[in-house]
Amino acid sequence: MREVLERRHDDLVVVLENIHDAHNASAILRSCDAFGVGRVALVYTNQVFPEISGGVAAKVPKWLQIDRFASAEDCVSALHDEGIKVYATELTDDAHDYLGVDFGGPCAIVLGNEHAGCSAEMVALADGAVIVPMAGFVQSLNVSVAAAVILAEIARQRREFQPGWSERKAAQLQRWIERESSGADSPGVV
Repeated sequence: MREVLERRHDDLVVVLENIHDAHNASAILRSCDAFGVGRVALVYTNQVFPEISGGVAAKVPKWLQIDRFASAEDCVSALHDEGIKVYATELTDDAHDYLGVDFGGPCAIVLGNEHAGCSAEMVALADGAVIVPMAGFVQSLNVSVAAAVILAEIARQRREFQPGWSERKAAQLQRWIERESSGADSPGVV
C-alpha cells in the first residue's frame, strides 16, 4: 500500500463533471489509479453519480481519494485554494493542444458530460481549456479514452519526478490499513 501511495501525485486531480455512463466513469477511475492520480473530484449538479462497474473499475474506487463538490464553483475554489491549476477539457477557440501544456505543477483535469461537455460555469472558472486534436472526421474521443490519453501525457511529463511521501498519504495509508484490518467493504462511491 505504501509503495503505491509513494507513486501517487497528491497535486494531480481528475474532476468528473456530470458524466452519466457507468462504464465511462468506471474506466476513468481505473485510468486514474493506473497513472498515479492522487485524487478524484466529483461534481454532479444535474444527475446522480452512476453505479460503478466492478469489472471495468477493477475495484479501484476503494483505493482512490474521492471528494464530492456541490458545484463547479465549490470545486474550482477548493482546488485553487490548494494552488492547483484547473484545465477543462473543452472544444473552445482558445483551447490548448494537451501536448503543449506543462502539467508538471499542481493541476486538475476536468472531464465533462459525454454529450454536453464541461458546463459553461466550469469552463469560465477554469484556468484554461485543453483539447486532444483530431485528425479524422470526429471532433472528440470517448470521455474515458480522452482521460487516458491526457493522463498518459501527464505521466510522461512527470516520469522523472517521484512524488514521495506526504502527511496526506500517511493519513490515507492509515485509513486503508484500518479498513482492510476491519474487513469492511470498500467505501465505494456514493
